[in-house]
Amino acid sequence: MRRFVEGIDRGQATLFPECLADWIDENNPVRVIDAFVDKLDLSRLGFEGVAPEATGRPSYHPAVLLKLYIYGYLHRVQSSRRLEREAGRNVEVMWLTGRLTPDHKTIADFRKDSGGAIKQVCVQFVELCRLMGLLTTASIAIDGSKFNAVNPRDKKFTSGKVERRRAQLEKSVARYLAQLDTAELHEPSEELAAKTAHLKEKLVKLERLAALERLMLASPDQQISLTDPDSRSMATSGRGSGVVGYNVQIAVDTEHHLIVTHEVTNDGSDRAQLANIACRAKEVLGVDELEAVADRGYYSSEEILACREAGIAVTLPKPMTSGIEARGRFGKQDFVYLSDEDVYRCPAGEKLKYHYTNEEHGQKLRRYWTNACRDCVLKPRCTTGKERRITRWEHEHVLEAVQKRLDQNPQAMRLRRETAEHPFGTLKMRMGATHFLMKRLPKVATEMALHVLAYNLTRVMNIMGPQPLMAAIRA
Repeated sequence: MRRFVEGIDRGQATLFPECLADWIDENNPVRVIDAFVDKLDLSRLGFEGVAPEATGRPSYHPAVLLKLYIYGYLHRVQSSRRLEREAGRNVEVMWLTGRLTPDHKTIADFRKDSGGAIKQVCVQFVELCRLMGLLTTASIAIDGSKFNAVNPRDKKFTSGKVERRRAQLEKSVARYLAQLDTAELHEPSEELAAKTAHLKEKLVKLERLAALERLMLASPDQQISLTDPDSRSMATSGRGSGVVGYNVQIAVDTEHHLIVTHEVTNDGSDRAQLANIACRAKEVLGVDELEAVADRGYYSSEEILACREAGIAVTLPKPMTSGIEARGRFGKQDFVYLSDEDVYRCPAGEKLKYHYTNEEHGQKLRRYWTNACRDCVLKPRCTTGKERRITRWEHEHVLEAVQKRLDQNPQAMRLRRETAEHPFGTLKMRMGATHFLMKRLPKVATEMALHVLAYNLTRVMNIMGPQPLMAAIRA
């Protein structure tokens, strides 16, 4: 005879009520969340409502709502309405909040109004990691990724999109006008009235499009987003693809893969982000010198120079923006600079001497060439002009040092991929491959701070275990 594991009768009463703590294991992550938040000085971090008002309806303590949000982002429950439901049915949340069940409006307002303080909580956990000795390696990997905003593509307008929309509407108007001219030769009908109504709709859309174009042209970057005004159209690695969203920058510790610092921007390019994120990571780690590795999308001579002046040694490949090598001719790397003589040696062995200095885009550039090019047998592989000219920036030695570090450590790019791309995959997996829930850049930054805090918390619990982490928090 078959036997099954049977449950208890749902109507069975117990002599002694069960204690919530009995359902929460000693290694349960909610105990870590509880210990971490209880240790924070919420008033100093900027949370409002820490001290209760003498009159009026009692409010929820910020610690309760903060614990609820950290739990939610740790378990892929970011919506305020879903958190409200969890507070009434999830035993772990009941234990964490003391069986309090705030409504979704209270939960949502806390995240909306406490953005700066929530970001500081994320910073405090990174500082805790540093004090625990998890961030002793002065080496980081920098990367950026695009995240979708609460703004569909139909609500995003650029100059090219406006032109395409106008052409489509004008074509439709012309077609309806031609059909109306033909219909007027016949008796009035419902079909004629419908076409007239459609024509009026198209004309109204043209007027709206003209108004949107005026707003778009008035914006600094010639873009306008109707749902989330701060979101921007950004290209992605896929051919012909793109997103309307934000560019999230992170600096990741190469030893334990913890996110040291992060920033949310609406600049679709990474070229101007290197020095900012690297300097912030250096400040967080509290070191005098820092090693950073990034991909070729960050290559900018000004940014690399700023990093060097801040004591940060960056390693990244130089993008090949010139098509000269694709055409089978020598590139600049084939010319060797001789610092003692201040000349370049070409592949044919001739020396290109310095002639003059000029300034372009705020950079002082030195020009080198030789008159031996006209009789050189390698000239067809070098230049189509009178002579081959080489340009040298006044701080070119800084860029040469970057290339030298890359040549000495060819595995640096592999280390970057293994270190910086994994956190983004985890963050997007937890988001559910969807968009941010909040609008405008400051609020989106708050949401990302909660994602980063949940990621770092998970990493540290996997590295140390919940019990040692709670002991370090309480120490």
